[in-house]
Amino acid sequence: MTTESYIFLAGASRGVGREIANYLTKHNQKVKAMLRSPSSQPELEAMGVEVVIADAFDRESVEKVMLADKPPLAIISTIGGVPKQEQRPDYIGNKNLIDAAVKAKVEKFILITSIGTAESAAALNEQALSTLGKVLKEKEKAEKHLTESGLTYTIIRPGGLKSEPATGNGILTENYKVAGTIHRADVAKLTCECLYSQAANNKILSAVDRNMMYFQTDFEEFKLK
Repeated sequence: MTTESYIFLAGASRGVGREIANYLTKHNQKVKAMLRSPSSQPELEAMGVEVVIADAFDRESVEKVMLADKPPLAIISTIGGVPKQEQRPDYIGNKNLIDAAVKAKVEKFILITSIGTAESAAALNEQALSTLGKVLKEKEKAEKHLTESGLTYTIIRPGGLKSEPATGNGILTENYKVAGTIHRADVAKLTCECLYSQAANNKILSAVDRNMMYFQTDFEEFKLK
């Protein structure tokens, strides 16, 4: 059982979530990760992460693990699906996490979605919107649920994701027309910096690599301090 301040992380089995777990543990932050399957549990525990098993689709199991201990410092959710899935967790899974966070009186919730969600659809071409449309609609519903929940939130919308090592050139902006790619490790760094930034509270931010933008757009970089 967790006895110190911790971050509750959903989606740590792979991708951005795994990079966030890695970043936080390397910076001596206690992490409790919610997994649907125990398949990646040994790897996470080897990193020093405490693992709890719950299905984001199951509201009761999410509430059980969320309310079993003192509230976390914050919740970070990176869970999401792909267009070919019949049932995606982008909305319902995140809704269950958000509702449980409200019950647990968590201070901050960080949700990772995607450029192309809601008004940021303006940043994508028609082909991308056609391919990702169903997933983006689910993400939009999750964002709306979070912003209306009463929780302090930060929503981060990364551009196209790459798995190479961090470049250190990841940036955030409130300009929803910005598009580009970004490495998952850089998204993780920006996400973790938002944890402790009051400036990021109740903001919706796009995340791209300054050197991998699709086209030149005049925009203002969002400063976390």
